[in-house]
Formats: sequence, C-alpha cells, structure tokens
Amino acid sequence: MSAETGRYMTRDDAAGAERVVVKAGTNSLTDDDSNLDRLKLDKLVNDVMDLVERGRDVILVSSGAIGAGKGRVPLSNSSVEDLQAASTVGQSDLMRNYSESFERYGKDVAQILVTHHDLEDSRRFSNFRNTVETLFDWGVVPVVNENDAVAVEEIQVGDNDIISSSIAVGVDADLLVTLTDVEGVYTDNPRRNADAELIDEVRGDETEDVWENVTDDGADFGGITTKIEGAERVNDAGIPAIIAGSEVQNVLGRVADAERVGTFFAPEVDER
Repeated sequence: MSAETGRYMTRDDAAGAERVVVKAGTNSLTDDDSNLDRLKLDKLVNDVMDLVERGRDVILVSSGAIGAGKGRVPLSNSSVEDLQAASTVGQSDLMRNYSESFERYGKDVAQILVTHHDLEDSRRFSNFRNTVETLFDWGVVPVVNENDAVAVEEIQVGDNDIISSSIAVGVDADLLVTLTDVEGVYTDNPRRNADAELIDEVRGDETEDVWENVTDDGADFGGITTKIEGAERVNDAGIPAIIAGSEVQNVLGRVADAERVGTFFAPEVDER
C-alpha cells in the first residue's frame, strides 16, 4: 500500500490490506462452560471468508484448544500437565469444527502448530513461511495455534497474542486484527466502570497513555495488555493493528470497508 512520508496510517490503509493475520481468543470461541461454541465459531469463519472472498490472504491464529478440551475431559485441576493434555483433546475438536465450518464455503483449511522457538529459529520460521505461501497458492486457509502439548511458557503466559504479532511481522502481513470478547481498548474496565470509553485510535507515543490506563488496578480485562503489546510490536514493523470485538456483526468486513470498528493502532510511515 502506498504511503506519504511522515504520516500515520489510516483505517483506509488498513482496509486495503492484501494479507491479514486474524487472531481469535478462547472466549471468542467457547461458552461459559468452556465448551466449544459452534455458533461463535461459524460466525468467525463467516467473517474470515468475507475477507477471503474479497481476494485477501488470511492467516487465522486461533486459541481455544485448552478451552475446548476443558469442556470434554474430567479436569481435576489446572496444572500445566493437565492443561497440556486437555489441549490435545480440544485441538482435534477445534480443527474438526473448523473443517466442517469452512466446508460450507467449499474451502479447505490446514492446521499448523507452533511455539515461540519455532518463530525465533530462522530456519524453522523459513519453513513455516514457505508452508504458508504454498497453502495460499492452493487456496487453503492456514489455521495456526500454539503447540500447547509441548509448550509450557505459552500456557502460563497465554500469549497467542504475541505469537500472532510475530507471525504478522514474519510473513509481511499488511494488517493484524485481534478479535476478543470486548469491543476494543477502553479508558478503563467497561465491566466495572460505566463511564469507560472505547478508544478509537492510538498513534505512536499515545500508547504510553493507554498503558497507564490498563495497568491501573482491575483495568487489564480480557488479557488486553498482551493484545496491546502485540499491536505495538507490529506497529514497530510498520503494520497497522486493530483490536475489536468478535461478536460485532460483520466485523472483518467492516474493517475491510474502513469503518470505525474497535481500536485502531496506527504506525507512523516514513518512506523516503
């Protein structure tokens, strides 16, 4: 996408993104009892296919394996070992439902499981990127998740948000969209403060003010801090980011239409 020297990207720039990484969190895919919610999953797939049918390349980074597994096994505690085992049950269920849902559009999907080590090792990441490029050539939608069965840090920190930002930078994405169970970043926790306001746009150093808000006691709702960190990481690479609500109607289509949905993180552009 073209850009003028010394300006911030706009939602119009993001709307023209040809390669998009979409990250969906566990709460965007499961119900209150940690069962995989097919209605939520179908809605997500509908939104992703809105972009695909516009000719965009989409990588879907999906959480939800542990959450889906919790609803299917007699989990007695939340030890790392139990969560890792639950993820293996949930991952198969998650992918089965993704396959069935995308089949409504005649679209195939591929599962890719990664850890931070895969993304940090140049040779492994090169293999990952080559696989993604081949899948795009075949018209297949890559569905990426952290490999919870072997990853300990990711379970403890819960940073699929950081994995998605690393992928976005590594595959030269034009946009990162993080979908969550709130409509974006607020000035305070909207679940506790009725006066909390949705932040429409964050530019450059304005993230410092945002960090002050979310680091206040109780303001880190929905794991918003790692989502902001992920947005900052891609902004540093010149990639715009949007944090938006997964339940917003036609959320990705609205992003592609440059509508004011969620919180837009605008990187500064300096092309010389």
